Amino acid sequence: MQPRLIRLRDAPNYLGMDRNRFNNEVRPFLVTIKIGQQGVAFDRLDLDQWAEGYKKQQGKPAQWAYHWQGNATPRLINNKKSSKAIKSMVDEEFQQLVDQLLKKSNVNL
Repeated sequence: MQPRLIRLRDAPNYLGMDRNRFNNEVRPFLVTIKIGQQGVAFDRLDLDQWAEGYKKQQGKPAQWAYHWQGNATPRLINNKKSSKAIKSMVDEEFQQLVDQLLKKSNVNL
């Protein structure tokens, strides 16, 4: 279980950044919670909310997608491939599936 309040010394590490960047880019947008006389903490949910907003602004879509083959084994394909190459691959696999189905139906006739 993670604590709800995260101290200042731990907050930058929680977000995966150094303390200077945290103080400059994140801390101004958070509610500061005093703990004792000198302690400072932040609500973990506020840190998560900041991270989600940052991800929406700065995030990029994944470069890879899964392509499922007939044997149900995922195969990675690069999204940067041209749409013609992907369409060709899908058409080829579709044709293979049709051929397999036709062979099965001829056997039963």
